[in-house]
Amino acid sequence: MSLLVVGLSHRTAPVGVLERAALTGDSPTRVLHEAAASATVAEAALVNTCNRIELYADVDKFHAGVAELSQLLAGHSGVDLDELTPHLYVHYEDRAVHHLFSVACGLDSMVVGEGQILGQLRDALAKAQEEHTAGRGLNELFQQALRVGKRAHSETGIDKAGQSLVTFGLEQVAAGAGPIAGKRALVVGAGSMSSLAAATLVRSGVTDLLIANRTPARAERLVEILGGAARTLDFAKVPQALADVDLVISCTGAAGTVIDAPEVAAALALRTAGQPLAFLDLAMPRDVDHAVHALDGALLVDLESLSHAHAATPGAGDVDAVSTIVADEVTAFGQAQRAARIAPTVVALRAMASEVVRSELARLTSRLPDLDERSSAEISQTVRRVVDKLLHAPTVKVKQLAAEPGGASYAEALRELFDLDPAAVHAVSGTPIGAQAGSSIPPGGIPAAQAAVAPPAGATAPPAGATR
Repeated sequence: MSLLVVGLSHRTAPVGVLERAALTGDSPTRVLHEAAASATVAEAALVNTCNRIELYADVDKFHAGVAELSQLLAGHSGVDLDELTPHLYVHYEDRAVHHLFSVACGLDSMVVGEGQILGQLRDALAKAQEEHTAGRGLNELFQQALRVGKRAHSETGIDKAGQSLVTFGLEQVAAGAGPIAGKRALVVGAGSMSSLAAATLVRSGVTDLLIANRTPARAERLVEILGGAARTLDFAKVPQALADVDLVISCTGAAGTVIDAPEVAAALALRTAGQPLAFLDLAMPRDVDHAVHALDGALLVDLESLSHAHAATPGAGDVDAVSTIVADEVTAFGQAQRAARIAPTVVALRAMASEVVRSELARLTSRLPDLDERSSAEISQTVRRVVDKLLHAPTVKVKQLAAEPGGASYAEALRELFDLDPAAVHAVSGTPIGAQAGSSIPPGGIPAAQAAVAPPAGATAPPAGATR
């Protein structure tokens, strides 16, 4: 497996670019299918959240893979490739694994340490499985990332230090519009983020909570989950309800704005003077018209303002501890992957040796038909013991070398030295002949520009000294 990730996030792109690049509707599904259909890509998975769009793929060529994935992200977004490229980052092989594990632990989140990303990664894997674009490689990778994320949250204090985006956003609202407790609130949307927002509002002590969603059944289901602590609102009545609530949290999958500035202005005109109307917009693309920022009496906290706010930084010790966990897990995962690549060669070597022993013993029996049973058994045991001793050192050594980045080359040497049938090796591994692991690594690093696509500034170089 040659893992490649191409993406952009709040760390590399302004919210305006993220908003335009957002994959909505059936775009995520089409991206997955088009990626998997590419001659360069064997498997694909997409992490698509409000502040992160990342395409993971098992590729057979590095540069072609970067070009293919970059063009796919641009083609299904509202941003041209030339404009999108400077905001993209590229990670390859172990660095790609390190990136995914860091994401799973919350180290790369807008609010460091938040745990919601684990659910988002789980959803990304489920989607790739549902669309049949994830094979054994990405399944193992994402499952391990989820385990690493859970380990980080259970073994360190980053879980307590980290906040969800909802909690952090409500802190910013409270700083500008007063305490959440006692407010009348409206949640627009009924997805996972909206559900988290509604539950947080209930715990925070809102006096009246409304849930509005385009699909009424989902709003009713959320009200049921909240145990009657909220009531539903007809989605069409959201503009009228603005005059009667103090806080609106919106997170829908709509392609355009859900709440326009004129509607907010009309609601403000009906409210008591000095009674602010606050909005927390967690959608990407945005649900609340950006022009609401300029309205007197309105407070709009959106992803752009959250990206500029300074969240409480988790203790340096916790971040360091999680970073150590990630580094250790990346090393262990790499070793396991390299060992898995070499195992078929070892099995094929042993199988070949067993066949040689069987053939020669059969030949001996035919040439010496009068050989007594005891002597035959002793000769058979001796021959097998000699073969086992001859193979012991190379097989043990190659397994040890598998833990090193260059381990695959030792497996290739074994195949050449013992003239192993490639079909036998690949029959053990279950991979097509010619899909040699590591064959796509380009030499050196990523150049300043490529003929097909200029590598993003955040790209991490492939290992030096490997073949193109």
